Amino acid sequence: MTLRVRDSCLCLHTQRAARAIARRFDDALRQLGLKSGQFSLLISLNRPEPPTVGSVASLLAMDRTTLTANLKPLERRGLLIVTPDAQDRRARRLSLTNEGLDLLEQAIPIWIATEEEIERGLSGSVDDLRTSLNTLAIVGNEGPPN
Repeated sequence: MTLRVRDSCLCLHTQRAARAIARRFDDALRQLGLKSGQFSLLISLNRPEPPTVGSVASLLAMDRTTLTANLKPLERRGLLIVTPDAQDRRARRLSLTNEGLDLLEQAIPIWIATEEEIERGLSGSVDDLRTSLNTLAIVGNEGPPN
Protein backbone atom coordinates (compact mmCIF):
# COMPACT_ATOMS: atom_id res chain seq x y z
CA MET A 1 0.00 0.00 0.00
CA THR A 2 2.84 2.41 0.79
CA LEU A 3 4.24 2.03 -2.72
CA ARG A 4 0.80 2.43 -4.26
CA VAL A 5 0.25 5.71 -2.41
CA ARG A 6 3.76 6.91 -3.23
CA ASP A 7 3.29 6.18 -6.92
CA SER A 8 -0.34 7.14 -7.48
CA CYS A 9 -1.68 9.50 -4.80
CA LEU A 10 -2.91 12.69 -6.48
CA CYS A 11 -2.83 14.54 -3.17
CA LEU A 12 0.84 13.66 -2.56
CA HIS A 13 1.90 14.50 -6.12
CA THR A 14 0.06 17.82 -6.26
CA GLN A 15 1.40 18.84 -2.84
CA ARG A 16 4.96 18.04 -3.90
CA ALA A 17 4.58 19.94 -7.18
CA ALA A 18 2.95 22.91 -5.44
CA ARG A 19 5.77 23.12 -2.89
CA ALA A 20 8.46 22.91 -5.58
CA ILE A 21 6.81 25.61 -7.70
CA ALA A 22 6.22 27.85 -4.67
CA ARG A 23 9.93 27.53 -3.74
CA ARG A 24 10.91 28.65 -7.28
CA PHE A 25 8.69 31.72 -7.03
CA ASP A 26 9.81 32.40 -3.43
CA ASP A 27 13.44 32.39 -4.58
CA ALA A 28 12.68 34.69 -7.52
CA LEU A 29 10.61 37.17 -5.48
CA ARG A 30 12.91 37.19 -2.44
CA GLN A 31 14.78 40.25 -3.79
CA LEU A 32 11.56 42.23 -3.26
CA GLY A 33 10.90 40.81 0.19
CA LEU A 34 7.91 38.81 -1.10
CA LYS A 35 6.90 35.19 -1.02
CA SER A 36 4.83 33.52 -3.71
CA GLY A 37 1.69 33.49 -1.58
CA GLN A 38 2.08 37.20 -0.84
CA PHE A 39 2.43 37.94 -4.55
CA SER A 40 -0.76 35.95 -5.24
CA LEU A 41 -2.56 37.88 -2.53
CA LEU A 42 -1.38 41.28 -3.81
CA ILE A 43 -2.20 40.49 -7.44
CA SER A 44 -5.68 39.36 -6.38
CA LEU A 45 -6.27 42.89 -5.04
CA ASN A 46 -5.24 44.56 -8.29
CA ARG A 47 -8.80 45.30 -9.47
CA PRO A 48 -10.74 48.41 -10.45
CA GLU A 49 -12.92 48.06 -7.33
CA PRO A 50 -11.55 46.89 -3.97
CA PRO A 51 -12.63 43.27 -3.38
CA THR A 52 -14.13 41.95 -0.17
CA VAL A 53 -12.21 39.66 2.13
CA GLY A 54 -14.68 36.89 1.25
CA SER A 55 -14.17 37.19 -2.51
CA VAL A 56 -10.37 37.13 -2.14
CA ALA A 57 -10.55 34.15 0.23
CA SER A 58 -12.67 32.32 -2.33
CA LEU A 59 -10.34 33.17 -5.23
CA LEU A 60 -7.27 31.99 -3.30
CA ALA A 61 -9.06 28.94 -1.84
CA MET A 62 -8.30 30.10 1.72
CA ASP A 63 -10.52 30.39 4.73
CA ARG A 64 -11.07 33.94 5.99
CA THR A 65 -9.04 33.40 9.15
CA THR A 66 -5.98 32.27 7.19
CA LEU A 67 -6.40 35.12 4.71
CA THR A 68 -6.66 37.67 7.54
CA ALA A 69 -3.45 36.31 9.09
CA ASN A 70 -1.70 36.58 5.70
CA LEU A 71 -2.94 40.15 5.19
CA LYS A 72 -1.46 41.50 8.43
CA PRO A 73 2.25 41.52 7.43
CA LEU A 74 1.40 43.15 4.09
CA GLU A 75 -0.76 45.72 5.84
CA ARG A 76 2.07 46.45 8.32
CA ARG A 77 4.41 47.00 5.35
CA GLY A 78 1.96 49.57 4.02
CA LEU A 79 1.17 47.56 0.87
CA LEU A 80 -2.59 47.34 1.43
CA ILE A 81 -5.36 48.79 3.52
CA VAL A 82 -8.46 47.17 4.95
CA THR A 83 -11.60 49.33 5.14
CA PRO A 84 -15.23 48.68 6.01
CA ASP A 85 -17.57 48.30 3.05
CA ALA A 86 -19.70 51.41 2.49
CA GLN A 87 -22.95 49.43 2.07
CA ASP A 88 -22.32 46.62 4.59
CA ARG A 89 -20.24 47.73 7.57
CA ARG A 90 -19.66 44.06 8.54
CA ALA A 91 -17.82 43.38 5.26
CA ARG A 92 -14.25 44.57 4.73
CA ARG A 93 -12.69 45.70 1.46
CA LEU A 94 -9.04 45.31 0.52
CA SER A 95 -7.12 47.95 -1.46
CA LEU A 96 -3.55 48.19 -2.63
CA THR A 97 -1.70 51.31 -1.55
CA ASN A 98 0.59 53.20 -3.91
CA GLU A 99 3.47 51.29 -2.30
CA GLY A 100 1.67 48.02 -2.96
CA LEU A 101 1.08 48.96 -6.60
CA ASP A 102 4.74 49.97 -6.99
CA LEU A 103 5.91 46.66 -5.52
CA LEU A 104 3.56 44.74 -7.79
CA GLU A 105 4.93 46.64 -10.78
CA GLN A 106 8.41 45.42 -9.82
CA ALA A 107 7.22 41.87 -9.10
CA ILE A 108 5.26 41.23 -12.30
CA PRO A 109 8.31 40.96 -14.62
CA ILE A 110 9.92 38.57 -12.13
CA TRP A 111 6.73 36.51 -12.03
CA ILE A 112 6.52 36.45 -15.85
CA ALA A 113 10.12 35.28 -16.22
CA THR A 114 9.72 32.59 -13.55
CA GLU A 115 6.40 31.40 -15.00
CA GLU A 116 7.90 31.14 -18.49
CA GLU A 117 10.95 29.27 -17.16
CA ILE A 118 8.76 26.72 -15.36
CA GLU A 119 6.49 26.31 -18.39
CA ARG A 120 9.48 25.65 -20.67
CA GLY A 121 10.47 22.78 -18.40
CA LEU A 122 7.12 21.03 -18.73
CA SER A 123 6.23 18.39 -21.25
CA GLY A 124 2.82 18.39 -22.87
CA SER A 125 0.31 21.17 -23.05
CA VAL A 126 0.51 23.76 -20.27
CA ASP A 127 -3.09 24.78 -21.03
CA ASP A 128 -4.22 21.16 -20.56
CA LEU A 129 -2.36 21.07 -17.24
CA ARG A 130 -4.09 24.27 -16.08
CA THR A 131 -7.47 22.87 -17.11
CA SER A 132 -6.79 19.65 -15.19
CA LEU A 133 -5.64 21.55 -12.10
CA ASN A 134 -8.73 23.77 -12.18
CA THR A 135 -10.91 20.67 -12.51
CA LEU A 136 -9.15 19.09 -9.54
CA ALA A 137 -9.76 22.26 -7.50
CA ILE A 138 -13.49 22.06 -8.26
CA VAL A 139 -13.71 18.31 -7.60
CA GLY A 140 -11.69 18.69 -4.39
CA ASN A 141 -14.15 21.29 -3.08
CA GLU A 142 -17.18 19.10 -3.76
CA GLY A 143 -16.24 16.63 -1.05
CA PRO A 144 -17.56 13.08 -0.78
CA PRO A 145 -20.88 12.25 -2.44
CA ASN A 146 -23.96 12.26 -0.19
